[in-house]
Amino acid sequence: MKAMHHVGITVSDLERGIDFYHGVLGLGFAAEPSPVFDDPALGPAVGVPGAALRQVSLALADGILELLEYTRPASPIDAPLAQNALGAQHVAFLVDDIGAVKTELEAKGVRFYSDVNAVDEGVLAGWRWVYFSDPDGNALELVEIAYTRPEERAVGIRTYLETRA
Repeated sequence: MKAMHHVGITVSDLERGIDFYHGVLGLGFAAEPSPVFDDPALGPAVGVPGAALRQVSLALADGILELLEYTRPASPIDAPLAQNALGAQHVAFLVDDIGAVKTELEAKGVRFYSDVNAVDEGVLAGWRWVYFSDPDGNALELVEIAYTRPEERAVGIRTYLETRA
């Protein structure tokens, strides 16, 4: 594997998703929104029988955030999976100043789950993080890395690999 190319998020309305991810979060376009893909081969290729969808690729540093709106079939659920459910996901956005970004997004109407969390011990030492949601309830996260402890992580990884059965 060379790198992560993109992360895809299914949204209920592509235009509303673009308004949020481009308009509120500030992600640029990597390409214009697609027309509806409805080729009969699409369903088997994505594991959704009878699938038809639109998508847009938004630029995020060296990667892509892909938004997908399935125009058929209808979603089998009304809300995203709870974060502890098998298959649940979230996207974390790396920022330089988590407090400033949180304040900016709150001014644009984004609601956060909590105050910024600071971790200063253990495997995530140096992380500052906070969760929020897109308009469909998909979980998102802001992360600031205040510092790292690479020597501790190297020892921890080596110990884990050596003691793994």
